[in-house]
Amino acid sequence: MNAHPALSGIALRLVAVFLITAMSALVHEVGTRAALGQIIFWRSSVALIPILGYMALRSELPKGLQTKHPRLHLTRGLFGAASMAFSFVSLIYLPVANAQALAYLAPVLTLPLAALHLREPLRPLTVLAVALGFGGALMMLWHALDGGQTALIGVAAGIAYALTMAVVRVHIKAMTRTESAATIALYFALICSGIGLATLPLGWPALSGTDLILLAIAGLLGGLAHIASTEAVARAPVSTVAPFDFTGLIWALGIDALLFRIMPTPLALAGMGVILLAGLIVIRQEMRPAKP
Repeated sequence: MNAHPALSGIALRLVAVFLITAMSALVHEVGTRAALGQIIFWRSSVALIPILGYMALRSELPKGLQTKHPRLHLTRGLFGAASMAFSFVSLIYLPVANAQALAYLAPVLTLPLAALHLREPLRPLTVLAVALGFGGALMMLWHALDGGQTALIGVAAGIAYALTMAVVRVHIKAMTRTESAATIALYFALICSGIGLATLPLGWPALSGTDLILLAIAGLLGGLAHIASTEAVARAPVSTVAPFDFTGLIWALGIDALLFRIMPTPLALAGMGVILLAGLIVIRQEMRPAKP
């Protein structure tokens, strides 16, 4: 028997964070040339490919298409679509690392929600880790408002994303008690695809072949990330995996430096160190044997 069952959830969350960060970089690259609804459609519809493949590998087709809780999926889809839209707006107007820093307000908001609605215990060291991660994110975000009105739009969208995503995460955790990870991801992708497609009459710009390929890759990465993320919270408490979202800032810093030639400030590097410390605290907490 695995002595540390939560560690598999942590590992899956780390994979999901990397995939989401890579997807965010692609959205940042294409976002100024594509319509928001267009990005949501491609991101969600292409994500159906890995999701259906995952269900087939687990022999969940066609059983996985059935659900006794359509209202839960609809609620998750609507909040998820709003969260996705806010996230993409933030990525369009801010560097990837700054947008990610704002997104990591979500784990801080998730902890009290999980304790209130899911009755998950709040360990003192876990709270400390999230507080440290939040502080590190603020350190990285210190210079984000130097960009004027454009940055303000991105910051406002990032805060809205954090609020809606905190609700989505707790909602998903409750759904995993009766629904499989693949089923949750499938209906989310279907609902968001429909919402994105509904914006077509508003006008979608013609994109180059390269941009379409980038959007397709973003969709594939997003589908894989949803599966990994949902499986993570199914295997471990929300309060355990939440602090590891902050590791995405490390990937975001590297992407900004290598692809977009945006170098981190010394304060941002210090924030990254604080985030790493937060992750190490939770790992140490999970490795301790449980008291009899």
